[in-house]
Amino acid sequence: MLKSLTLAAALCLTTTTAALSQNYERIAVAGGDITEIIYALGAGDRIVAVDSTSGFPANTKTKAQIGYVRALSAEGVLSLSPDLLIGADDAGPPNVIDTLKSAGLAVALAPLGQGADRVPAKMRFVGETLGLRDQADALITQYTADMAKLKARVDALEHRPKVLFILSLRDGAPLVGGQETSASDIIELAGGTNAAAAFAGWKPMNAEALIAANPDFILMSGVHADNIGGDDKVMNRPDVQQTTAGKAGNLVKMDGMKLLGFGPRTAEAVAELMNHLHPIGK
Repeated sequence: MLKSLTLAAALCLTTTTAALSQNYERIAVAGGDITEIIYALGAGDRIVAVDSTSGFPANTKTKAQIGYVRALSAEGVLSLSPDLLIGADDAGPPNVIDTLKSAGLAVALAPLGQGADRVPAKMRFVGETLGLRDQADALITQYTADMAKLKARVDALEHRPKVLFILSLRDGAPLVGGQETSASDIIELAGGTNAAAAFAGWKPMNAEALIAANPDFILMSGVHADNIGGDDKVMNRPDVQQTTAGKAGNLVKMDGMKLLGFGPRTAEAVAELMNHLHPIGK
């Protein structure tokens, strides 16, 4: 697991010499989770541009685009005359970040670390950067309370169904989330067991391994399911048909950023997935 950085250390590593906590009015954002936090803090009107992973709330679609979070263009960002680029910990590439700093743009990247327990640190980081500490504290308090309630529900469960998260198809084989992935984290938070726990990271799973894993549920991003041909393309695969999930037609589709982004909607995502895996009355 990555070591947590203190807020001060993270900011020293990722910002220019420009003072933080200024009243930035033209903000470019790289990272859907950071965009959602800014909106949750009530500062969405200060955003002038977002990256392609930022799709919530709906009015992010009216903002200028700066590309994919990990493949930003310095020229594209600077052409919009922002006074701050704030982004996820993996925003980049690094040479673009260096160029933006050299051009005098204030740059702030989130503290390292992924998962539900890092959400408060990201909220605090955004609040500190934008001078919205009180709003961030309130958001963290609500998030922490919501997650504690969900954990209590999960702790009381007697059954943990096996869930296989399929990201996409690679050369015909499902690309699935093993241990140490955001997919594995969200499955466990919702009271499930990762059916791909035999390995770590994102890897293709062959037919024999998928059948042996025998998931009770297939979990996917709705967008990715559509991109590979829809529900039938997934559930009618011969390997999937030999699993409990395939026989029962247990396909769960959710908003990908809400599910895996670990932002302010994480508690909502956990509750939604939990209701699929543990429907009331069953």
